[in-house]
Amino acid sequence: MGFALFCAGMQAQEVESAPVDSTLLGKDILTVLGPGAQVYQSAEIKQALADYVKANASKTISGYRIRVYYDNSPQARTRSEAIVNTLETLYPEHKVYRSFESPNYKVMLGNFRSKDEALRIFNQLKKTYPTAYIIKDNIEYPL
Repeated sequence: MGFALFCAGMQAQEVESAPVDSTLLGKDILTVLGPGAQVYQSAEIKQALADYVKANASKTISGYRIRVYYDNSPQARTRSEAIVNTLETLYPEHKVYRSFESPNYKVMLGNFRSKDEALRIFNQLKKTYPTAYIIKDNIEYPL
C-alpha cells in the first residue's frame, strides 16, 4: 500500500541529457583510443561477428571509394590495367576496382565506411594521381 501511494505521488521529472562531444561524432572507438589500442573479445563474440558478416556478405552499404582514374583515350585500357597493378602492390589491404562503362575506363580504390577513412589514403594518392577524388558509392559489406 505504501509503495502504491509513493508511485501515485510521483510526478514526471524531466531527465537532463549529457552534452554531446561533437569531436567524437562519426568516429569509432578504435579511432578515439588511438594507435596501439587492443580489444579483447571472447571466442563467442568473435564467432558471432564472423557469422553475422558471412550472412551479410552479399549486401552493400553506403560508403566511399577513391576514383583514381577515369579516361576514354586510346591508351585508357592499358593505363587502367597498369594503375590497378600499382595500387594492388601499394595498398594490398584495400580492394581495387576496374570497370568499363562505354567509353570510359575507371579505377577505384577501397571500401571506406567514412570519408575520414578515405581521406587518409586519398592524401597519399593525390601526389601520384592528381586527378583522383573521393566518391560516395555502395561498398562491400566490411569483413
